[in-house]
Amino acid sequence: MNKNNLVYEVIKRHKSNYPNPITLSKGQPIIVGKTYKDNEEWKNWIYCFTLDFCSEGWVPEQLINKQGKQAVMLEDYVAKELNVEVGEKLLKLKEINGWAWVRKIVTLEEGWVPLENILEDK
Repeated sequence: MNKNNLVYEVIKRHKSNYPNPITLSKGQPIIVGKTYKDNEEWKNWIYCFTLDFCSEGWVPEQLINKQGKQAVMLEDYVAKELNVEVGEKLLKLKEINGWAWVRKIVTLEEGWVPLENILEDK
């Protein structure tokens, strides 16, 4: 385990509303839609679509190079949210725009959870 990655405990349950998350590759062209505005803690998320409109989801603005209504991905990205229950232990691997990409300690499953749902395990 990387010493820089911290263990967190889930303090609030999270269930994904998106069972089919968008998965994008570095260099892939996409279509950009609306910017997320509902939660102040979750700035810089843009709703995007694949060119064939077969997949859609929220993408961090920092990971795209916008060119009008289209954009190009600057790195690989998957919008998979992780279902978590209170008390579960998670390893935080990265953080962006109010969300953390985490790995469950027990099952090793990975995905995004809101930062407000986890607390550093002391």
